[in-house]
Amino acid sequence: MNEIQIQIPSLSENIRIIESFIDNAKEKYSLDDDIYGNIMIAVTESVNNAILHGNQNDSKKNVTLRLVLDNSHIKFIVSDQGKGFDYHSLPDPTSPENLNKPGGRGIFLMKHLCDEVHFNDDGRQVELLFYLS
Repeated sequence: MNEIQIQIPSLSENIRIIESFIDNAKEKYSLDDDIYGNIMIAVTESVNNAILHGNQNDSKKNVTLRLVLDNSHIKFIVSDQGKGFDYHSLPDPTSPENLNKPGGRGIFLMKHLCDEVHFNDDGRQVELLFYLS
């Protein structure tokens, strides 16, 4: 099993570090383009949520991204130092009253792009799982 971890201060410009991390993983583990695209969108969205909503743009708080790879899947674990959130009662961004709202699509996107999404630690950690075969 392979594992890599990075930690970034909660600044939105640090998303580019996450993008480089994912690019490096694509090269290192020869990920195909389809899964790479889904990973790039889902992981950057998750890290962005951790920066904005979890850590409230507090640059003294960090977001940790861990990649865990085994034969059957690649997993990205994003953790923040915020208060957490109730991930059981999120509004559905596809319902008519929410269609024109600017936010609320990140987790919906993650759930559609990943094979599995798990929330832990009261919402302070999200696991994004992608099957490799």
